[in-house]
Amino acid sequence: MTPLLAINGLKKRFGEHTLLDIGEFTINPASAYVLAGPNGAGKTTLLRILSGLEPAEIANAAFLGQSVSFSPYSRILRNEIVYVHQHPIMFSTTVAENIAYGLHARGISKAELDASVEESMEWAGVTHLRDRGTNTLSGGEKQRIAIARARILKPRLLLLDEPTSNLDGNAKEQVIELIPTLVREGRSVLIASHDADLIELPDLEKMALDKGRIECC
Repeated sequence: MTPLLAINGLKKRFGEHTLLDIGEFTINPASAYVLAGPNGAGKTTLLRILSGLEPAEIANAAFLGQSVSFSPYSRILRNEIVYVHQHPIMFSTTVAENIAYGLHARGISKAELDASVEESMEWAGVTHLRDRGTNTLSGGEKQRIAIARARILKPRLLLLDEPTSNLDGNAKEQVIELIPTLVREGRSVLIASHDADLIELPDLEKMALDKGRIECC
């Protein structure tokens, strides 16, 4: 199987301090991973590097066997990898308009856009919030909307940064339930988390980031 993403020799330095020193890092197609590790280990920094938002030294990298450069100008990164922040920004519009935001720039027809937004809201369980302003939403609702906003762009890899942080009970369960559906659609998911409920899910491949290196668990 050709890896979805394969990276060799990734280093991230801050002055004389080396935060990340990862020899090899591989993500397979239609697979889910959880990246655990102590606060300050560099989990968020790694996700930002993989999305092109943070520079790093990388010896070589390939996406489905095609050489790729990790920069904000990479076509592959723009089209195939989406990063969802721990505290996603909600635009001051309705839920439906938030989810549609990324598609507007792609020039698709209104009929196709409306159909995609409708399907995405149903997938995320937020159809009933369609016309709500985002300033009235709970943390769990915002997280599901942010993931739906990422998924509607049809990336091959979603990077989720602490998606269940500060959520509990039903709100956490609703977010967690979205993850296997992404894999069934053929997408890969890399989740940075220290949430024990998420880390212990049986269908996630475990990774640990500590002292700059990644180990499989």
